[in-house]
Amino acid sequence: MAIPADSSIVYLLLFFFFFFNYCLGGAYGDDEGWQGGHATFYGGGDASGTMGGACGYGNLYSQGYGTNTAALSTALFNNGLSCGACYKLKCSNDPKWCLPGTITVTATNFCPPNPAQPNDNGGWCNPPLQHFDLAEPAFLHIAQYKAGIVPVSFQRVRCVKKGGIRFTINGHSYFNLVLISNVAGAGDVHAVSIKGSKTGWQPLSRNWGQNWQSNSYLNGQSLSFQVTASDGITVISYDVAPSDWQFGQTFEGSQF
Repeated sequence: MAIPADSSIVYLLLFFFFFFNYCLGGAYGDDEGWQGGHATFYGGGDASGTMGGACGYGNLYSQGYGTNTAALSTALFNNGLSCGACYKLKCSNDPKWCLPGTITVTATNFCPPNPAQPNDNGGWCNPPLQHFDLAEPAFLHIAQYKAGIVPVSFQRVRCVKKGGIRFTINGHSYFNLVLISNVAGAGDVHAVSIKGSKTGWQPLSRNWGQNWQSNSYLNGQSLSFQVTASDGITVISYDVAPSDWQFGQTFEGSQF
């Protein structure tokens, strides 16, 4: 017996629904998407030693990242493009030191390699190792302090942030350095464009971490931003900064 036309539509919609969710699972991890690595910790009990860092976020408290942060090894850092990405970690295969549960952290720093040390004794962040140097409070969620280093399972997950994307404008005339922070969704920004109220859209170049550069004169113009994350999704924040913006100010836009 033939399937009624309306039933065919239902089946088609169900197919696309499950296919879409499957793709999201593949991109951001599912129960079968765990990878192996190791984790250590740094920064002290209050994580004050994690401030600043190679992503350029500065004060991680005021930027909203808190203490659930990590410095990534070369294999994960992607020369800074992974800044802002979120990872779920759990301690694994070490019953002496592991604690139950998981922790979700944001990549905010770089764990540099140490070629003078072997990969299994001090050179934890040497290529090709996938390593997380966690803020100490984050590490203590999944392992005991005395462990020092533990094996972990990890997966990429979507970032959840409060409020909108933040744009901090530094630099000076003809050198606008825009820090992009507090990014939800994929978390890691791979392209940014800026538009003044008297200009068209202009692509920014990544200077370092998540600091993006424009050499245009944009003083006295309201500013809009177009942000594209690693998953290809783009968010546009129109007229985020008013025409009387000043260097050093932070403005909040739309969110993924």
